[in-house]
Amino acid sequence: MTILLLGSGGREHALAWKMVQSPLCQKLFVAPGNAGTDAIATNVDVSPTDFGEIKKLVIAEKIDMVVVGPEDPLVLGIYDFFLDDDYLNKIPVIGPSKLGAKLEGSKEFAKEFLLKHRIPTAAYHSFTKETLENGFHYLEKMKAPYVLKADGLAAGKGVLILNDLDEAKFELSNMLLNEKFGIASSKVVIEEFLNGIELSCFVLTDGKNYKVLPTAKDYKRIGEGDTGLNTGGMAAVSPVPFATPELLEKIENRIIKPTINGLNQDKITYKGFVFIGLIIVENDPYVIEYNVRMGDPETEVVIPRLKTDLVALFKAVAEEKLDEIILEIDERAATTIMIVSGGYPENYEKGKVISGIENVSDSIVFHAGTKSENGQVVSNGGRVLAVTSFGTDFQEAIKKSYQNINKLHFDTMYFRKDIGFDL
Repeated sequence: MTILLLGSGGREHALAWKMVQSPLCQKLFVAPGNAGTDAIATNVDVSPTDFGEIKKLVIAEKIDMVVVGPEDPLVLGIYDFFLDDDYLNKIPVIGPSKLGAKLEGSKEFAKEFLLKHRIPTAAYHSFTKETLENGFHYLEKMKAPYVLKADGLAAGKGVLILNDLDEAKFELSNMLLNEKFGIASSKVVIEEFLNGIELSCFVLTDGKNYKVLPTAKDYKRIGEGDTGLNTGGMAAVSPVPFATPELLEKIENRIIKPTINGLNQDKITYKGFVFIGLIIVENDPYVIEYNVRMGDPETEVVIPRLKTDLVALFKAVAEEKLDEIILEIDERAATTIMIVSGGYPENYEKGKVISGIENVSDSIVFHAGTKSENGQVVSNGGRVLAVTSFGTDFQEAIKKSYQNINKLHFDTMYFRKDIGFDL
């Protein structure tokens, strides 16, 4: 098969790394890709949201399958674009329909879905600038901390957790009146705060059948001890040490099965990944959010643990035969630690020359924000590299990642040195 993978981050490099190992994958194109995918596949300078250019590429290169990495093209309806086009409608797209992608594209839609299908989640209410005063009254009735979520896509940064009522009111005004997160915060969901420990659950579904992938836990905050600003993710660990068989059974019965059944009941076409962000409160799972693709950096620990051929899994998704595949998982633990540009998640510089990648041994370096320039690899984003390692347990895997990070260098590079502190 000739396959097109859309995206340019660490998630896409990890997916590409696994896909090119498959005997089913004869040629892989990545649009637009990064320096990591450039070394193992063919990068094409096409935006994942430019559907017209994607169509031209698919026809020119006789693409047999499209795998969608990031959320934007899914929310914009790439699945439906292919389905409605006479030239493209026989080519499978791994990712949900536009309606399915609303589970991530709209926090309110996701909350309504959760309530309708009786899936445990925090109590909530949503507000617009016209109902701002009602939002203030709702906050006054709640206990701190206050959780404010931009309804739309905000690149993982549209959530505020605040302890002070006046600050919560100020930020609600800022989101609704001043578009703090752009159009994403033209509607804001205010949610009950649930106190617990988070973990991410990943499911691959063909719309009828599903496979549960390994669990993972990511570290969102920039500072050690989980302090400072939220980022796209600073590290991830898989499996999650506290995810006992009893807890995993609860997650499957209370969350995963009702989610897949709900998609069927609501006639939502869904062929792809479901990422379920969970919080565990007194050993009971609650849904914080849905994402309609794999997480980043969780992909960099979940996908390496898959022993099963990833392209064979995607083919089974397209053919609605996922029940015929046996999922094999590497029993070892995996960790990934992100190396980011100084100043991230706020202002940072690009174009820093990266050295030492060739010296890394017994770990995998996944590229996130990189590009090839004049024969060198240079930084091209806030999150630059992810160093993934295996170990008999997460401590051993973390140690290996840190040992290899010490072989890497670029100007202003930063990484957290406390990953796993809470486990």
